[in-house]
Amino acid sequence: MTTPTPALQITGLSKSFGSTQAVTDVSLIANPGRVLALLGPNGAGKTTTMRILLGLVAPDAGEALIEGRRYAEIRHPARRIGAVLDAGGLHPGRTGAQHLGITAAMIGATRQRVTQLLQEVGLTEAAHRRIGGYSLGMRQRLALANALLGEPAVLVLEEPANGLDPAGIRWLREYIRSFAAAGGTVLISTHVLSEVALVADDLVIIDRGRSLLSGALEELTSAEGRDLEQLYLSITTTSTGAASEAAHSGTAAHTETEPLR
Repeated sequence: MTTPTPALQITGLSKSFGSTQAVTDVSLIANPGRVLALLGPNGAGKTTTMRILLGLVAPDAGEALIEGRRYAEIRHPARRIGAVLDAGGLHPGRTGAQHLGITAAMIGATRQRVTQLLQEVGLTEAAHRRIGGYSLGMRQRLALANALLGEPAVLVLEEPANGLDPAGIRWLREYIRSFAAAGGTVLISTHVLSEVALVADDLVIIDRGRSLLSGALEELTSAEGRDLEQLYLSITTTSTGAASEAAHSGTAAHTETEPLR
C-alpha cells in the first residue's frame, strides 16, 4: 500500500544569517484535512521556517516540501499554496479590489473569484476604498483573500488573527476549520494559545531553532494531563532554562532571532 504524500513536510531544517543561527533542526509534517499549529516564543525560528517553506529563503541544510516538491519546483504555486506572512506589504494607494485584481491577473484567476472572495472575507463594502484607510483587521482579511485567489489546497498563515475583533476571530476560526474540513491543509503560527486549542488538530512546538514536541493536540494534552498553555510553558521554559545553564557553564549558546520578520 502506497503511503500518501504529506501536504507539507519539513525535515532537518537549518539556517543561519551570519553569526545568528535562526533555525538549527526543525522538522514537521502537515496532512490534508488537518490544521497544524507551529508554536514557539519570539525568536524561536517560526518565521524563518515558513519563509524557507515558501521559497523566500534558502536553507543551509534540510528540506521543505509542498506535496512532495520544493516551492520552486511547483509550476503554478498559487494554485497549490496560499500564504499570509505579513499584511503590511499592501500598497496604501490602491483599493482592496485593485490589489486582488492585480494578483488575479498574475495567476490567472477570474474577476468572479475576486468578487467572491471580497464577499467571503467581509470586504465587499470596503472593496473600493484605499487600503491606506483600512484597519489592521481589514488588511488581514484582504491578505487572506489574496492568498485564497488561486484556490490553493494548502494555507500558511502567520498570526492571521492579528488586528481582528472578537467577531472577526470567530469568523477566521470557522473559516480555517471549514477549509480543513473540505480537505485543505493549514499551517498556522500564532501566540494566541486559546485559539490554537479551538482550531488546531496537531501542533509542533519549537524553541531556539529546534523542534521540541509534535503530535496530535488532543493526544499530547491528554498524555501530559495539562491544558495547552501548561504544556507549552513547560516545554519552552525547560528549553530556555537548559540554554541558560549551557551559557553559564561556558557552552556556546546563541540567542535565536528571526531575521526578515
